[in-house]
Amino acid sequence: MIRALAVSLLLAASPAALAQTSAAPRAAEPAVTLTLRPDLHHAGPPFEGWGTALAWFAHVTGGYPDPVREKLADLFYGPDGLGWTIARYNIGGGDAPETKPYLRPGADVPGFWRRPTGAAGADWWNPADPAMWDWSADANQRWWLDAIKRRVQAPIFEAFSNSPPWFMTVSGRVSGAEKGTDDNLRPDQEARFAEYLATVVERLQKAHGITFRTLSPVNEPNTPYWFAANTQEGAHWSPARQAMMIDAADRALKAHGLQTVIAAPDETAAHLFVRDWQGYPAATRARIGQLNVHSYGTVHQTAVRDIARAHGIRLWMSEDDTPLDKDPEHFDGIATPLAFAEHVVYDLKRLEPVAWVFWQAVERRGDGKGDSTGGGSNWGLIKMAYTPAAAAEHPIHVTRKYWAMAQFSRYVRPGYRLVPVGDADTVGAISPDGRRLVLVHVNGGVVPRRLGIGVPGARLVERIVTDATHAATSVSAVPLAEPRSITTLVVALR
Repeated sequence: MIRALAVSLLLAASPAALAQTSAAPRAAEPAVTLTLRPDLHHAGPPFEGWGTALAWFAHVTGGYPDPVREKLADLFYGPDGLGWTIARYNIGGGDAPETKPYLRPGADVPGFWRRPTGAAGADWWNPADPAMWDWSADANQRWWLDAIKRRVQAPIFEAFSNSPPWFMTVSGRVSGAEKGTDDNLRPDQEARFAEYLATVVERLQKAHGITFRTLSPVNEPNTPYWFAANTQEGAHWSPARQAMMIDAADRALKAHGLQTVIAAPDETAAHLFVRDWQGYPAATRARIGQLNVHSYGTVHQTAVRDIARAHGIRLWMSEDDTPLDKDPEHFDGIATPLAFAEHVVYDLKRLEPVAWVFWQAVERRGDGKGDSTGGGSNWGLIKMAYTPAAAAEHPIHVTRKYWAMAQFSRYVRPGYRLVPVGDADTVGAISPDGRRLVLVHVNGGVVPRRLGIGVPGARLVERIVTDATHAATSVSAVPLAEPRSITTLVVALR
């Protein structure tokens, strides 16, 4: 695979990123030997790909100068970048214009409503009145829809909501109710909110010539995260209110004649997903065309897998990012990329999803400009300033976690099928024609590992490595996982 563009961008953004560093002399660790045994007879369904939620970073970067935003789109969705094929578009709720700004940079995704002059209270909105819609809203995030469409032959788009518009909420804010355990959608507003979501889906499909395959009407619903003093959009939904919203959204999509189906519940962790699912009536479950779960918690992941299998519903890991706790911001550091890669391996092995979707591909630099983390963090794959500045003031810092992502997304491609591998640190996938096996192995320790491939007649044709000195680099084709590295083995089977 050609990687000249992505490598040149890394060098331009961070000259030291690919530099070979000389390690201090140390005693050599003896190697251990592992035999990787993929079960090629129990391949899963076709994998659909990798991607990101657009939301905050797209709301910011979609307004950057053309050379900058086009470069970013190439890094994520271009054939010489990560080769992503999935995008989750955030339908903003939007606070009242008179509300003093309080949301974190990028999180103020605008809604598509327009309040008439002189309208008061919360019941003025009439979705049947064209004057009450603002279809010029959210131009920056919508730019990304067109950019992805230009780069991906068959992109998969999902629309999702974090909060209803302010005038449908109890608190009057899109950040949540006064208490994080209280539902923030006003009673009996499900149908109005569903009409808002379905109308936006229909209008954006026509305007951009795309299809939203799914609509996720609630996000991380059964958590205490979303309260009025929070700095991002969010809403609590009890399982009963989730079910009502799912039913209403499905009815609205059908009333608009759309083929878009419901994805739910987009819960923050697997154990809460199971709790939500248990609270849904059978009729609500039947309306769900895709199961979405985030992997910020990994307890009961196989329980989610079993629900998807038993009900025959497609399963996505629809949101995650994994910065290592207390790991300071470091564009070229390897600690967080290793933790991230290990997390991806575990998600694929335990959830067995057909897609894995990142949260925010671009995060703010820890430069102290409105960043509550002070010294910064290792969230995101690329770090930039979230400022509407001139072109020269938009340096793109490609982190080593970007290259950890490349170890998966460049080689486990749409149409491949995940296969069980009898090693905790390895995930495997087989190509549609059955001739190529991809094994991604994470060695987070200090002991080198010799990797045997337990498939008769298998032949290693390429080894790709990300570690402290390599960035998704093709190296000598020997079955070895160096210490503190992510290794992708491309294996010919026939």
